[in-house]
Amino acid sequence: MALDLPDFPWDQLVPFKQRAAAYEGGIVDLSVGSPVDPTPEVVRQALARATDAHAYPQVAGTPALREAIADWYGRRHGIALTPEQVLPTIGSKEFIAGLALWLGVGPGDTVVFPEAAYPTYELGAALVRAEALASDDPAAWPESTKLVWLNSPGNPDGRVLSVEQLHAAVARARELGAVVVGDECYAELGWDAPYDSAPTPSILDPRVVGDRVDGVLSVYSLSKQSNLAGYRAAFVAGDARILADVLAVRKHTGMMPPLPVQEAMVVALADDTHVQQQKARYRARRNMLRRALEGAGFRIDHSQAGLYLWATRGEPALDTVGWLADRGILVAPGTFYGTAGADHVRVALTASDDRIAAAAQRLASTRRLAAS
Repeated sequence: MALDLPDFPWDQLVPFKQRAAAYEGGIVDLSVGSPVDPTPEVVRQALARATDAHAYPQVAGTPALREAIADWYGRRHGIALTPEQVLPTIGSKEFIAGLALWLGVGPGDTVVFPEAAYPTYELGAALVRAEALASDDPAAWPESTKLVWLNSPGNPDGRVLSVEQLHAAVARARELGAVVVGDECYAELGWDAPYDSAPTPSILDPRVVGDRVDGVLSVYSLSKQSNLAGYRAAFVAGDARILADVLAVRKHTGMMPPLPVQEAMVVALADDTHVQQQKARYRARRNMLRRALEGAGFRIDHSQAGLYLWATRGEPALDTVGWLADRGILVAPGTFYGTAGADHVRVALTASDDRIAAAAQRLASTRRLAAS
């Protein structure tokens, strides 16, 4: 019997991409969140030094990597973890897609994820034939809930959950006997004053979980903060018992992060300078693009953190996609991320400075024409 998988919606953008590409000066593609800036030299050098990787790598990660992950949580979040409470993964998406299976979730169980969410949470539920529920209200989570996904900062909407909101979600998940996981891969890219220098709140914060991390996991990726999307460098931390069970499955399936990548991760996690430099680049692009969108009549909702602006003109999302495509700008419709995005578009900051400037100029020209 074939799996009932969620639709892969990106083919819907093909005609809009063609329209945008026909614009004089070419397309400005703001539809995807793939980094365009170089991988930091310090990380590339670490990778190069480790290319003599003749033996199988450790699924659990080298002792140095596990220590580096634990140290990062302590330094950046103030969370004390042991090396047994962390586990490297081959990017974060494979972990998100596979966790329901590895936890034994199945038919009759429910997997909860945000109302505005990228499709991998729902995919994980579909792979085990569990019920998928998009809900931001812990009181609405049913007794059948076995796995809860939180995403803060959120993709696509950049919403940041407060400590109080995280605490309420963890408390409800524990009440239900469910595992709750915070997908936090944009945590270093907070833009509002309370999160200006420190990462956004983690689900493992003692103010959230109390004095124990039972049933709670945090997922993080270096793709965004360190431009390592091509390295597939990520990790999970939290409940050591759950991680031990997951590790056992990963050993059997041979899910080994390559050793050169593990060595590069150690260096990336210890170096805050390149993260702050990259954040400054994104901040400048964000400021330029936000001003241009608002000047052209858009409203920006949420977007407190991350690599996207969650924008609306108060019309169906595909109408907005078409309006922007006619100006040579390609964005993703909010409908890709659930019914909550019916009148929004996701505008990515992951384009070069000159392409962001081109998009801003085109939006400014629209405003001048409207005023004339």
